[in-house]
Amino acid sequence: MWFKNLRLYCLAQPFDLPIEELESQMAENAFRPCNSYEKATIGWDAPLGDASPEPDDEEEGFEAPAPMLTHVVGDYIMLCARQQDRLLPATVVREATAEKVAEIEDRQARKVYRKEKREIQDDVYGSLLPRAFTRSSRIYAYISKRDNLLVVDSASAPKAEEFLNLLRDTLGSFPVALPETKSSPSAVMTRWLKNGKGENSFAIHDDCELINPTDASNVVRCKGQDLVSDEIEAHLAAGKQVKQLGVLWNNQVSCNIMDDLSIKRVRFENVKEESDSYEEESPAQKFDQEFALMTMELSGMLKGLFEVFGGLGDPKEKLLPDNRNKEEQ
Repeated sequence: MWFKNLRLYCLAQPFDLPIEELESQMAENAFRPCNSYEKATIGWDAPLGDASPEPDDEEEGFEAPAPMLTHVVGDYIMLCARQQDRLLPATVVREATAEKVAEIEDRQARKVYRKEKREIQDDVYGSLLPRAFTRSSRIYAYISKRDNLLVVDSASAPKAEEFLNLLRDTLGSFPVALPETKSSPSAVMTRWLKNGKGENSFAIHDDCELINPTDASNVVRCKGQDLVSDEIEAHLAAGKQVKQLGVLWNNQVSCNIMDDLSIKRVRFENVKEESDSYEEESPAQKFDQEFALMTMELSGMLKGLFEVFGGLGDPKEKLLPDNRNKEEQ
């Protein structure tokens, strides 16, 4: 279990809910498939999935317990949200609606206007939805009680928000804030690039994205090249700033740090080699080992990252709004 992208949320208060109570509340929001007329559902699934350990007791009539919806290693709690969507392309609905409208106009010799077209489209959508294929996806995250963080494995902010809303539905409330450091990440990383080196065990890697602060469309992307060059220096001299920067932390973890403190393209090359050298007894044990190694490395990296950006502000001052019941505009 290796995260590839990180969306970070700072907890406004320590997470001290007993794991038994957390399990109980999550069970009330466990995943269930879409029924015939639902476009999507989301709920909790076992993080271990197929790697869940088999029960030892196989006597006739024995009912195996439900898989655990949490997986705890030390101060870290792994969670998994599963979402199922019905795949009904808008083009299919539009074509079927157009055929229905044409049929009505031809049969009744009259014009179908906008309001009636919308009603027909709604009826067509409702009739096609039960026949649509479904697709499932999973969003993994862990709560770090030690660091007061929720770390979501997602490159997409809306996906991470869906996970957060499910957690809020489950617990009633879950006050968090996006990480905000006392120094601007963009300014610090721009300084690194100008100096040709990072700080605090962070080394500049071979990717960056530079942006003109006065014109967001003026972007320069560099990938797989030497960032200590005259070309990069010229862009910086012209006033461009770092939007994202590839770094290597402690010779263990490489990633791209964004100016909003989201992190993409996380790779644990050396750590993975260490994990692969273990002789695990089962998939569950392998999951445990990878989860422990990953959280240990990420905890150290994130601590160093926040320090080099001047430390975190108080999350209580800028709590994210609860958008669970936000009406569509």
